[in-house]
Order: sequence, then structure tokens, then C-alpha cells
Amino acid sequence: MTIAIGFGRLRSAASAVGVALLMACNAAGAAEVPLVDGSQWVTSSDDVKKAYLVGLANLVQIEAAYYADNPAIAERGFSPRVARGMQGQTLGSVIEALNTWYAAHPESLQRPVVETIWFEMVVPALPKSK
Repeated sequence: MTIAIGFGRLRSAASAVGVALLMACNAAGAAEVPLVDGSQWVTSSDDVKKAYLVGLANLVQIEAAYYADNPAIAERGFSPRVARGMQGQTLGSVIEALNTWYAAHPESLQRPVVETIWFEMVVPALPKSK
């Protein structure tokens, strides 16, 4: 199987998963879909934190593969920027950075973890726009 066929199948699978998730979210209602925030982060075990981060990383990889043949998105989309901004990070370093940030900002425990990753880790590591 060639890589192109493999990515094509991955895109199809990702689309199917995305549709299923959208349908499930619509059925459940937005109020029932939790967004992990700092209060949940600081009370979670390291294994739970790792699982959360692996899930986010998988989402980024799936989106990057899905849009691989679209240069505009591949360059400026969410996933490529996350991948560039998080380059060189490990699960351990991200967990440590998030633990440190939430410890230093206890008033911000309601801030979603994904927002904290974006604004405190990804954006500062990206090259500045001209």
C-alpha cells in the first residue's frame, strides 16, 4: 500500500470518526460535553494527564494527515502550528509546564487546559508574524 492510499484511508476514517463525534455531541448536548480545565488537571494523576495529552496529540496528527494535500491549511492551520509550537516538547515537559502554570495561577483553574497549552506554550514558540 502506498503512503497516498494510506493517508486517503486515514482521511476517510477521520471523517467517519468526526461525523460520529458530531452526531454524539449533538445528541448529548453541549452542556454534557466537558472541557478539561485546570481544576481537573491539578487533581488528576500523571497517567490521566498523559492520556489527555496523547489524545490531543493524536487529534493534531489526524487533522494534519487529513489536510496534508491542502497547502493553505497545511501551512496555516491549527494542527501545523501546534506541531511547530510544541516541537521539542515531551509528555513530561508539557505536564511539568502545565503543573507549574496552574500552580502559579490558582485564580485561573477554570481556564481550559487546551487554551493554556495554546497561549502559554504554542503561541510563544511560534515565529512572530511580520
